[in-house]
Amino acid sequence: MVWEDLVARYAWADTGDMEAYTFSVIAGRTEDEVIRAFGGDPDVSRMMAFAEAANEQAVQRCELLRVVTTETHVVAVEWGYHGSIPEIGRRASARGGEFFSVHRDINARFQVMHAVDGRVDGVFDPFDLLDEALMEPEPEVPSWARDVSFHVETLCAESFALMERTMGVAVDPAWIETRLRTVLLTSPDALFDDPKAAWLP
Repeated sequence: MVWEDLVARYAWADTGDMEAYTFSVIAGRTEDEVIRAFGGDPDVSRMMAFAEAANEQAVQRCELLRVVTTETHVVAVEWGYHGSIPEIGRRASARGGEFFSVHRDINARFQVMHAVDGRVDGVFDPFDLLDEALMEPEPEVPSWARDVSFHVETLCAESFALMERTMGVAVDPAWIETRLRTVLLTSPDALFDDPKAAWLP
């Protein structure tokens, strides 16, 4: 599929209906393995839609992870940020796996991250690339994203298109409304021995 068509497929991501999210696509892992890598218990799950999970998180101040399995990959959907933490990418991609996440927070800050075989090989905020010539130092763009031009009006769609191009998996917007397997996540402070190091690429 040509790049413009890929971007058009994800126009829904720039509508503003979801103010915060992290979508992660993982290859080479089962749902249970992904849940454990994110800090959840695969033996304790329930079915929830995106809005249900977001509402519960806001009220109870907890973190929830929703997962769905495609033919070859696991997709993790959060109203949260675990999938944006480099250590999660390393854990989920360890021993021959692959991981890609697209993150947006409530302050409209963005992140795209890719990891292979336990190593993060690229993480950046695509918003920074809109003015990269004015930044000191200029943002470092990984090789798998150097041919992408990001635009403010299609920034989210372009991030999802880059994820699909890299991982070969189309993110289905129906997963937002669909009730998916959902687990409670451990907070990063309790999940990692060194929480500060977990955020370092």
